[in-house]
Amino acid sequence: MKRHEALAPLSRDHHEALILSQLLKKNTPVYKGLPETVKGKINYATIFFEKELKDHFKTEEEVFALVKNSHPEEIAILVTELTSEHRSLEKMFDEIGTKENPIEMMDRLGELLNNHVRKEERVLFPLLQEYCSEEMLEKISQLTTNT
Repeated sequence: MKRHEALAPLSRDHHEALILSQLLKKNTPVYKGLPETVKGKINYATIFFEKELKDHFKTEEEVFALVKNSHPEEIAILVTELTSEHRSLEKMFDEIGTKENPIEMMDRLGELLNNHVRKEERVLFPLLQEYCSEEMLEKISQLTTNT
């Protein structure tokens, strides 16, 4: 499905987040130009979170606030779930460097991040494209193009 231009900036960000999610999982192949050691992956993930994902989550939550009362009710339910997932992800990124044996946490974080992005891309965004008015999509565009 072609992504509406209002949502395209968020989708582009998701590509990098999906690469990070794979990097964090156990038994992942080496990604050229990305860290290979546990310590290197943790450092990369922490910096990526601080520089990219925090602002991405903030923008998404501004979009969520705009659309939370849209129909169908499934949108409101998804927005609540996704916001909760943001808090879980933030907590995990904050704690990842403090674990004595972080490999299991990295794997869980990679899986959660992957599932989160897929839910936005495969469930929420298609619903927004279907049910949001052009006026609402324009408001979304104003939020997403300022990032």
